[in-house]
Amino acid sequence: MCAAPGSPVGRTGAPVRSPLTPVPGTTGPGTTGDYAPPPETRLARLLGDRPEVTARTRALLARWAEPARHYHTTDHLWAVLRRLDLLTGHADDPVAVELAAWYHDAVYEPGAPDNEERSARLAEEELPALGIPADRIAEVARLVRLTDGHRTAPGDTNGEALCDADLGVLGGPPEEYARYTAAVRMEYAAVPADAFRAGRAAVLRDLLALPRLYRTPYGTAHWEATARYNLRAELELLTA
Repeated sequence: MCAAPGSPVGRTGAPVRSPLTPVPGTTGPGTTGDYAPPPETRLARLLGDRPEVTARTRALLARWAEPARHYHTTDHLWAVLRRLDLLTGHADDPVAVELAAWYHDAVYEPGAPDNEERSARLAEEELPALGIPADRIAEVARLVRLTDGHRTAPGDTNGEALCDADLGVLGGPPEEYARYTAAVRMEYAAVPADAFRAGRAAVLRDLLALPRLYRTPYGTAHWEATARYNLRAELELLTA
């Protein structure tokens, strides 16, 4: 779902910069050099080392580790968080963006049309107990819903950072992209091959029709060209 122009940014006071900003020397798309706090510690660094934060971290990681998942796993969560470390300077409220990353696929059933909506509602239900202000919770939920379609309004820097981090896998090396497509197919194993190829090809055409896959300067510079190469190569295989 697209964010409308003038959507609230969900901030209180001045912009908040994430305490997880990577150190200089970051190299390679989607990596953060020698600074990469593991998922188990990130929410504690972000929100404070409190029992309720630890409990919520464990509960969320358990969701991301559900057996039906093959791509939307803790590995995907970790990859998105690492990419956000590269993009944190772009976001107006990187704390809200990171929280949205944790929740954007927290509810995931392969093929279900309302995964993003259910994930957003989960964030709205759970984040008040962690002391998150209401305006930031609203922004987190908006961002989670935005990952259904990855369409951002001009100037939506929070949405741009999250969507670029989520779609960063498209701009990875071909072997990494091949692992991604194989994992997606496993999540849709119940879908007949012909139906899957047709549906997947439609998704790829929609992506390639976008004037830009990435909206952040980093994503445009580092991922755009490779992503388009990967998408075209997959589409050719599906339609050969």
